Amino acid sequence: MSFLPFYDRLEKFMDNLKDKSGTRTSPWPLFVVGFALLVLAYLIMTAQVGLAVELALFLAPLWLPAIIVLAAWGLWMDLSRSRFIAKQKVILLEIKPPRNLMKTPLAMEAVLSGLHLSGGDGTWYEKYFTGKLRPWLSFEIVSLEGQVHFFLWTRAGLRKLIEAQFYAQYPGVQITEAPDYTQLISAKPEEWALWGCDFVHTNSKVSVPLKTYVEYGLDKTQKEPEQVDPLAHLVEFMGTLGKGEYMWIQYVVRAHKGESFKGKKNAEGKQYTWKDEAKEVVEKIIKEARIKDKDEQGKERLSPPILTGARGDLIAAIERNIAKLAFDVGARGIYLARPEKFDPVNITGLTGGFKQFSSESPWNGIRPARWMTDFNNYPWEIGVEKLQDKARRGIVEAYRRRQYYYPPFVAGSHMVLSTEEFATLYHIPSAAIEAPSLPRIQSATSEAPVNLPV
Repeated sequence: MSFLPFYDRLEKFMDNLKDKSGTRTSPWPLFVVGFALLVLAYLIMTAQVGLAVELALFLAPLWLPAIIVLAAWGLWMDLSRSRFIAKQKVILLEIKPPRNLMKTPLAMEAVLSGLHLSGGDGTWYEKYFTGKLRPWLSFEIVSLEGQVHFFLWTRAGLRKLIEAQFYAQYPGVQITEAPDYTQLISAKPEEWALWGCDFVHTNSKVSVPLKTYVEYGLDKTQKEPEQVDPLAHLVEFMGTLGKGEYMWIQYVVRAHKGESFKGKKNAEGKQYTWKDEAKEVVEKIIKEARIKDKDEQGKERLSPPILTGARGDLIAAIERNIAKLAFDVGARGIYLARPEKFDPVNITGLTGGFKQFSSESPWNGIRPARWMTDFNNYPWEIGVEKLQDKARRGIVEAYRRRQYYYPPFVAGSHMVLSTEEFATLYHIPSAAIEAPSLPRIQSATSEAPVNLPV
């Protein structure tokens, strides 16, 4: 028996390859020919690679300067934007609802329309040489050991505008400057157990809407006993956290300006936007709603589209959605607790808290993505704990900076939501939410009349 198993198997194989005289063919010629072919292929590939390298070096004066300029321009834009961001004074505002608030999310949609700040980029010089950026806001729902708070992070210069919009729609609301709760604890992985993720659409067609307050019937006036609030489930759950447990949810929002979408062009050769995608989705639904039948002469024809039920509702929702102002929305959530207090069930509560805004296909929904969702915790994943700690530090830093669209925390993709959709996700809770964990002010507060005698 041969000491080389592979050669032994090859010998058995060659036993079946006999010439007409019955003489067995030796396997060695095959080895020699195969080895020679490998050497020849290596020499040919080496020659081709060498020729390609020589050609690339010869043409370097043409392509190398372009690469250097592009790389330098990218670094310059990152630097100028970072300098601009660092110069901005920012504040965190806490929004406390009154006890008897009966407003629906429709009021919040009016607030958001007033905060659709599409300007701010300045001239081309300011945009490309000073790094000027249109402002973004961070709307936050937070549970601090079971106490639920609503915050809004913003540039200090926008405070008066924000307060005016809220007071116009919510006369009894109280807005005060608050310390940054994210800085009150270290949130270091060696001291805290932590899980976090971003949230994205479940449907790749971002123009397909979420389930909004209109589907809940909140676009119409309701009687007090009949009032519902789509945030009730989330607020109630966040109120169940105990001592040493925290949950942070933020929406980093900026005005959507109809930027080129998915790198495509529309039928007119212009930038392809989410509205163009919406038109394609509607056309597809209408096409699928046609039924093939035959006319009186027996020729095939398509019937008029049948747009009743879910199809009709979806088309109406899409058309209503794209008719409104839109925001780029980067959603992020973190659950952290002392190691002895950490309860994995609360991760399910965090990710499942958005199900009331989601619907079955073909409607849209919200699902977790990135950060801690990138790990499967298989036993053969070597060094995964270090990578997880890196992700934990990264998501906390991104959250604290309220960054989503610019380096060093560019998420890569975000949701595009209409004012109606986002007002459903974030609004001042009505009195329908009676959770004791949600602080409310006892009575409306307002400034003294300007015409009082001095």
